[in-house]
Amino acid sequence: QVQLIESGGGLVQAGGSLRLSCFASARTFSSYAMGWFRQAPGKEREFVASISGSGGTTHYSDPVKGRFTISRDNGKNTMYLQMNSLKSEDTAVYYCTAKRTYQENIHDRYDYDDWGQGTQVTVSS
Repeated sequence: QVQLIESGGGLVQAGGSLRLSCFASARTFSSYAMGWFRQAPGKEREFVASISGSGGTTHYSDPVKGRFTISRDNGKNTMYLQMNSLKSEDTAVYYCTAKRTYQENIHDRYDYDDWGQGTQVTVSS
């Protein structure tokens, strides 16, 4: 089991930027596919972005494509989500998730094994 710790959430005005970080306590971090999900009040947890273990393959949901960038630094056991041009509809708790696999493009939350505690992102309009 991998412990995941998110940071970087906060309050930002519409059009602004935030960068989320997720540190993983994994001995072989590069063996884990990683992802970001988000959950707004009263809504289902939804896929935001995913990244392969090597970092060479990334995928995004349509609402964030072109505005968000997922990346990872395997030397630091850390994954990032750079969020630009934020909108009020991006307001949610953002969760980091991991699965030990070389599989790429994992969009289904039920396919992931480990989750962080979440970090709140609030975008004011």
